[in-house]
Amino acid sequence: MKRTYSQIDMDERRKIARWRTAGISVDVIAEKLGRHRSTIFRELRRNTFEDRDLPDLNGYYCVTANAMARERRARLRKLARFSHLRQSVIDRILHGWSPQQIAGRMRLERHPISVSHETIYKFAYSADGHAIKLWRHLPEHRARRRPRHARRRHGRRFSPEVNILYRPDVVAERKQFGHWECDLIQFRKKFGNANVTSLVERVSRFAVLLRNNDRQSRPVMDGLIQVLQSLPHLARRSITFDRGTEFTDWPYLQASIGTRTWFCDPQSPWQKGTVENTNGRARKWLSREVNPLSLSDRDLTEICNHLNATPRKCLGYKTPAEVFRQKLLAQIRRTVSGGEEGRQGWPGHDPVRACTLGIKHRDSLRKFESGQRSRRADEPDAAGSAGQGITPGGHLRHGDRQCVFARFHGALQCAVCDCPCPIR
Repeated sequence: MKRTYSQIDMDERRKIARWRTAGISVDVIAEKLGRHRSTIFRELRRNTFEDRDLPDLNGYYCVTANAMARERRARLRKLARFSHLRQSVIDRILHGWSPQQIAGRMRLERHPISVSHETIYKFAYSADGHAIKLWRHLPEHRARRRPRHARRRHGRRFSPEVNILYRPDVVAERKQFGHWECDLIQFRKKFGNANVTSLVERVSRFAVLLRNNDRQSRPVMDGLIQVLQSLPHLARRSITFDRGTEFTDWPYLQASIGTRTWFCDPQSPWQKGTVENTNGRARKWLSREVNPLSLSDRDLTEICNHLNATPRKCLGYKTPAEVFRQKLLAQIRRTVSGGEEGRQGWPGHDPVRACTLGIKHRDSLRKFESGQRSRRADEPDAAGSAGQGITPGGHLRHGDRQCVFARFHGALQCAVCDCPCPIR
């Protein structure tokens, strides 16, 4: 005999009806079904159809027996029998408690009449629950309940070694510049899958917003690559994401620009609180009622300007743009000075790419390229290479790529120059 009890289902009732019609005894039926004989006797006694006007129709019918059993169970449910218990459960659901919290609290308080969370869910999705729209106050706000154990199982998308648990302490403590957090700002479903990528540097709180037409991972990663590839490597050391499907193409990002990726634990958005806080600030202009497809790059640039030009208490009332410029300038000066760490973060000898970093002086570029040429004999001539990117006024002209400040903050100054950035 099985030690765990389960209710008789429709298939077993169908067999009982067929075997009883054939004249098989209760003991044999119980043995065939693997149940105790008392269970079969109780089933026949409770669910046999009886009609006093037409006694010839009396008997055990599987469909009728199943309906009688279901009706009896519904009538005897605790939330149907005890009105005070039902009202207590409804009040807590309306106050935002989940069924698990309600059931767990009842057990903790040793309530004389307690119910399981499954009973509460069934009541919320019953006709009585739908009449007062209890489903709107449940955690997932679903009008129809999803079948149990119906969640689709996916393969492993994020390897264990990229878990935030392994992220260095200097990142968590904001002691090192160049570590970012990324998230998507979502809008109403009626606007489709369009969204906005929010990217925030952890030390300076410098924010970047990019529009996406859908949630596919590759276009999202392409947008991040386009933004970050202009920076020296030490200004884009890592990005921390959540485990959304839009970030599953992280190996492509890592292979393209060499930026490390870290991922929060499931359902732990607080582990990337910087970008979550920035999203809350951006909601002043990007409410859920805004159609993201109507947002232009200029609109997002203006929002970035507002965010990055606002003094922050955590920055000593400096603005994110000021702190970002200061940190980026320090990285560039360290790079040009030829430090070992700086050399690793330098994008290469290409003057057009050097322009994107806002380097001003001819001598600085030539000094660096001279060092590069001594390390690699096959490099082009330093002076000629440098001259390609220098205007008669001594400034490097910007190539196809815009410097990071010009792209998002045309009104600000270049990363190193004290003159306004030439690209608006």
